[in-house]
Amino acid sequence: MVMLIAFASGLVFGLGLIVSGMANPAKVLGFLDIAGSWDPSLAFVMGGAVVVTALGFALLRRRRVSLSGEPLHWPTATRVDPRLALGSLAFGAGWGLAGFCPGPALVAAAAGVPQALIFVAAMIAGMAIYSAIEAYRRR
Repeated sequence: MVMLIAFASGLVFGLGLIVSGMANPAKVLGFLDIAGSWDPSLAFVMGGAVVVTALGFALLRRRRVSLSGEPLHWPTATRVDPRLALGSLAFGAGWGLAGFCPGPALVAAAAGVPQALIFVAAMIAGMAIYSAIEAYRRR
């Protein structure tokens, strides 16, 4: 049952990314171009996502398990540290340069968009490099 819920959630998320235009890098870059020909339509998508997420967190905050019975793991970090700040900057820079973030890139790659395939390959390489650096740091 858990796998079915995960599949359905991913399917709804992917369809939402396609319908909203978030899987289209030109639309995303138009949204991020606030000094040029700004396209504010994705602000409504992001606002809607924030509202739905806030409601979801409010409803689930007191629960110890999800609706499917899986344990909920809530964040414990409370401060912004340099690693979080640098990671956020890298994420934002990558999003602004490529017009993709991980979710929409996976959707576009599954649709065979060449730029998304390159982005996903670079994302996987970056994750592997990070894992290698972390393993080295722990030794």
